[in-house]
Amino acid sequence: MTDAALIGPVDAPDLHVMSYNIRRRFPHLRPGSPDRWATRKRLVRRILAAEQPTLLGVQEALADQAEFVADALGPHYRWVGHGRKASGQDERCAVFYDSRRLELTAWRQHALSTTPEQPGSRSWGNLTPRVVVSADFTDTATGARLLAFNTHLDHLSWRSRLESATFILGLVRAARAAEPDAAIVVTGDFNANVDSAVYRRLTADGALRDAWEVAAERLTPQWGTYSNYRRRRAGAKRIDLILVGHGVTVASAGINAVRFDSSAASDHEPVQAVLHSGDRSPGASDPSSVMP
Repeated sequence: MTDAALIGPVDAPDLHVMSYNIRRRFPHLRPGSPDRWATRKRLVRRILAAEQPTLLGVQEALADQAEFVADALGPHYRWVGHGRKASGQDERCAVFYDSRRLELTAWRQHALSTTPEQPGSRSWGNLTPRVVVSADFTDTATGARLLAFNTHLDHLSWRSRLESATFILGLVRAARAAEPDAAIVVTGDFNANVDSAVYRRLTADGALRDAWEVAAERLTPQWGTYSNYRRRRAGAKRIDLILVGHGVTVASAGINAVRFDSSAASDHEPVQAVLHSGDRSPGASDPSSVMP
């Protein structure tokens, strides 16, 4: 029996987008720790089996965890992205997609550094490599183009977060210049609250908008997205975001702070939204009206 979904599968032209930091697997935890992947993975499976997003940006996935996510989603899902180290190992910012709906046309991975083409490179004070994965799709149901970006910014260096945000915004602007009619979506764990310089850098000029802020309907309270396995808290920090570009209307958004017998599947909550591309119906968000 499938659990009740916050959103669940959607039909065209809707796109169900999810961002989810599933928390990397750590060895040598105490038996009762809520962080144990052996215990949590069945809860992650329950969420993904119920939600079935069209597009999913995952953070902190080790190789076996990425394969687990793919299996939990089902046989029609594919994914791109490799580890953040020069060897291609370690955590992945994998992009998963429903191949029945989205056709992958290109993808790439950049290091978030001054040498973005050099895998594993670091700059700006981050101790571990950070990456952004870009994936380009054609919606097989509508023919529309979708350009997706998924990332996980550094948890320690504010400079790294800010410079990384600037780099990602540059990728978004280049993508829009190359394909002005494409829908652009950015998912990620930004390790920065909505009152931060990072958030302002990403959203100030209107090139990207926060799906939670512009949604026509909010499906949940504004739960904090980083719970560290504690009880969910309304009004706490939102550091996991879905950002959308020009011409994308957000029909609904939610923060899926589901608990299973009081247990959380990850130390982060999944963030979800239902999007429409190119919607110019009455009441739809008009990106030309966004002020810098």
